[in-house]
Parts: sequence; structure tokens; C-alpha cells
Amino acid sequence: MTSLQRLLSVSLAVGACALGALPAQAQSLSTLVEWARSYDAPWQAAQAQLQAADSRAEQARAGLLPSAALNGGVTYARTDLTRGPLPPLDLHAPTQTVGVVASQPLYRPANRIGFEQGQRGIDIARAQRDGAEQDLLVRVSQAYFDVLAAQDTLTFVQAQKAAVAEQLAAAKRNFEVGTATVTDEREAQARHDLVSAQEIAAENDLHVKRLALEQTVGRPGLTPLPLAQPVQLPAVQPADVNSWVHVAEDQQPQVRQAAIALDVARLETAKAETGHLPTVDLQAGYSVQRTPNGTVTMPGVHSRANVASVGVALNLPLFAGFAVQNRVKETLSLEDKARADLDHARRNVAQATRAAFFGVQSGQSQVRALQAAEASTQSALEANQLGYEVGVRINIDVLNAQSQLYQTKRDLAVARYNVLMGTLRLKQAAGTLSMDDVVAVDSLLSR
Repeated sequence: MTSLQRLLSVSLAVGACALGALPAQAQSLSTLVEWARSYDAPWQAAQAQLQAADSRAEQARAGLLPSAALNGGVTYARTDLTRGPLPPLDLHAPTQTVGVVASQPLYRPANRIGFEQGQRGIDIARAQRDGAEQDLLVRVSQAYFDVLAAQDTLTFVQAQKAAVAEQLAAAKRNFEVGTATVTDEREAQARHDLVSAQEIAAENDLHVKRLALEQTVGRPGLTPLPLAQPVQLPAVQPADVNSWVHVAEDQQPQVRQAAIALDVARLETAKAETGHLPTVDLQAGYSVQRTPNGTVTMPGVHSRANVASVGVALNLPLFAGFAVQNRVKETLSLEDKARADLDHARRNVAQATRAAFFGVQSGQSQVRALQAAEASTQSALEANQLGYEVGVRINIDVLNAQSQLYQTKRDLAVARYNVLMGTLRLKQAAGTLSMDDVVAVDSLLSR
């Protein structure tokens, strides 16, 4: 058994032990996403905004429903009246009044349009909440895979360090027996020192990535589940970029917000045009008026008047100083702006979707290329080790082959994580990213 084979055997044994302990403490991606929901401020803000929009819509509904008010009052009047030959009248007369007034809109088109705008406001807030949720899924996933990538980097650097240490020991033995030069020993020592520095950097990077994940989720001591080996990356379906673009132009939250904003702008124009229309209300009232000391016409006589009324009130605008015409012009311009914003959003989303789709395609090709490169560099290392043992290769050849192998392994691991993240970002660009996609990623993790 060669030294590399012994090293790989030890690494596999350690990995198996680690995987055996994972289920007791490690967390899946979907678990961290659920934890993050109760902590993430942007998502909670979007959820609160949706609740506020729902309450605002109910406020607009009030313009279609009846209203009632209770009013009352007490007045006190002193009257001194001179009546010619009659004795003067000195009257201290309080008046007590209480009543109920109710009104039901019969024809108020502006109120009806305002109610429709309130309902569209709920749709806008829901689209914003959906966008915030998709952003949360992407941010947690990115932090999750950043930790896994940093762990893989540290693992490969430590494995390379162990391999270089073994090569350094071999160079020292060969130098002592005279079959190698001092150059071989110094080259191995230099490479060992370099890998030690890389190990320190990898440890620090892993610590930083863990802190970022904990900050995103809101819990300390997180241990993400690694990808199961061998990794089987799912293909992107559908495989046609135009299909993704068509979906994005309809479902992407930014496009949905812009489309609803255009509807709201159209309703605002219709609302402004109602400034020329009449309004009709059904009104009813009931009041009671008491005068305990009488009135001027009937002094000293207690009186009580009960008045009930019902009727229809019509209000027809005639001229408002061209305010309505100018308001309509303003809303028409705002409608054009909303239409331009919708076109801009669709173009940006289409471009982002295409870029995300081709990024995933490129990443999958890179994974396949790196898998082939991993096998090639593995064979090259074994050939260089054999050549070093028989004297046709020098120590630096083996060290370079080791460095190339572990660099390829790191690049392959990172490329796999990039493909998974690229797939999630593609679905986010298309507006279809959901918790089901996160659960699908969980199926690729070790259990």
C-alpha cells in the first residue's frame, strides 16, 4: 500500500466516524431556513407590511358601508325681552339636544375604485413578501454552502499538509542515506510551511463563515449537514432558457409588483375622472330636543320635540377650477410611468434569468471537467510518486502533483456548491423558488 493510499484510507475512516455522529447534532438546510424565519428582520418586515396592507384595504371598504354618529349638546341662553305695555320677559332657558345621524353611500364611484385599489395593495404587499421569502431562502442557502465549502477547503488543506509532511520525512531519510540532495529536503520543508500557512487561513475563513451563518439564522453552534457522497447534482428542468424567461416575466415578484402598480395607476386615473360625476347618499336621522324652561314664544312651558328624517342627498359638481382635468392629466402621466417601470422590470428579470440559466449550465460543465481533472491529477500524482521512488522524478515533482490534486479537489467541491446555489438563484430569478426546492436540496445531504 502506497503512502497516498494509506492517507486516503485514514481520511475515509475519519469521515465515516464523523458522518456517524452527524444526525445527533447537524442541521439540514430546511431546518435552518425555518429557524431563520423567526429571526430574519427583512422577512418579518415584509410580513408586517402585508398585514398592514390588509388593514388598509379594510379601511377603504368603509367608504362603501354605512356610517352612523351620535351627537348631543346642551346650550344655555338668557333672554331679556321688552314687550311695550306688557311686562318685560326675563327668560333663562337651557336647551338639550341628542340625536343619531346615519348615511349609506348609494353612488360614490370614487369610493368603489378606492376599495379596488386597496385590494391591489394587498397583492403588492404579498408580492413583496414573496420576494423577501425567496431572498431569505437564497441568503440562508448561500451561508450554508459557504460553511460547507470552507470545511472542505480546510479538510483538503489538512490532507495536503499530512501528505507533504510524509514527503518531507521521506526526503530527510533519503538525504541521510545519501540517495537525495539537501534541495529535496528544503523544497519539502518550504512546501510544508506554505501549506501550514494555508491551513491557518482556512481555519479563519471557516470561523468567519460559521459566524455569518449564525448571524443569518440567529442561533449559535450550527453544524450544517454535508453533501452525500458520491454527489449526484440534479439537472435543470426545463432545459430551455426561453421557458424560464417566460415564467419569470409572469411570476417574478418584481414583475408582479410592477404589473399591479400599473393596475393601481389605471384605477387612479378612473378615480380622478369621477370628479365630474355626482354622488348620491341615503341619509337618515333622529333627534330629541328638550327645553325645560320653555322658549321665547312659550315661556315657562316645558317642551320636547322628536324629529325623524330620511332622504336622499345628491351632489353634482359643476366647476372646480380645472382641478379635475389637471388631476386626470397627472394620473395619465403616472400611468405611463408605471407602464415604463413594468417594461423595465421585465427586461431586467429576463436578463437576470438568462444569466442565471447559463451560469448553471456552465457550472455543470465545470463540475464534469473538474471530475475528469481530479482523476487525471490522481493518476499523475501516483506516477510521480512511483518515479520518485525509482529515481526518475525529483521531490518537487511529487510536491507539485500533490498541490495540483488537492487544488482540484477544492475547486470541484466549490463548483458543486456553486451549481446548487446557481439553481436556487435561477428559480429565484424566475420567481418560482419555494420551500420545496430547499427540501429537494436536503435530499442531497448526508443523513
